[in-house]
Amino acid sequence: MGAASPSYKGHRYPVEVISHCVWLYFRFPLSFREVEELMLERGIVVSYETVRRWCARFGQQYASALRRRLPRPGGKWHPDEVFIKINGEQKYLWRAVDQDGNVLDILVQDRRDKAAARRFFRRLLKKTRTVPRVIVTDKLRSYGAAHREVMPSAEHRPSKYLNNRAENSHQPTRQRERAMKGFRSVGGAQRFLSAFSGISPHFRPRRHLMPAAAHRAEMSIRFAIWEQITGVAGLPTPP
Repeated sequence: MGAASPSYKGHRYPVEVISHCVWLYFRFPLSFREVEELMLERGIVVSYETVRRWCARFGQQYASALRRRLPRPGGKWHPDEVFIKINGEQKYLWRAVDQDGNVLDILVQDRRDKAAARRFFRRLLKKTRTVPRVIVTDKLRSYGAAHREVMPSAEHRPSKYLNNRAENSHQPTRQRERAMKGFRSVGGAQRFLSAFSGISPHFRPRRHLMPAAAHRAEMSIRFAIWEQITGVAGLPTPP
């Protein structure tokens, strides 16, 4: 909660411009050139290469700061995996969410076998520092084998129909993957998706469950949090 804001030393653009560009890129399915064009419409000249460097430099920092503000993970986890194309080759994106839909972690891997499931489970335990009460997965047998080795105390519920929460969490990634026309490298995909899975959900409250006034109030809170973690909130108010 009290973590220091990122350092912008050496950057000649104001914090408001940097954080806004990063927000645009990770919140909407935009390219760096499209962010450049949107900023130009506002009278701000910034190259798409500069936007790319800002997203690489600050995207993960912002995402990590937002994750630190999330409540502790719930006791029910929903891991799932989907294939993604990286430079024309099929890879697998592993993702886990808790019962509230909060993304616990993502990991891009070559396979979806027992070793991959075990690696992902161990990463989850290390990152969350907690063991779930229940894990809900699809029928992939790799989950059962990895569960028995890594977290045998958790109840495992394999089901074809109970894992919609995890499957639904893939939808924004699919949308972004199409807009980006795929990823070019495993490392690039991991870096982007790690930041994306921390920033994008922050601005996606469950709108269908809220009346308009409640949604606007919730978004105001979330924008205020964004200003705090990026350092915009600490700037002096112009006269």
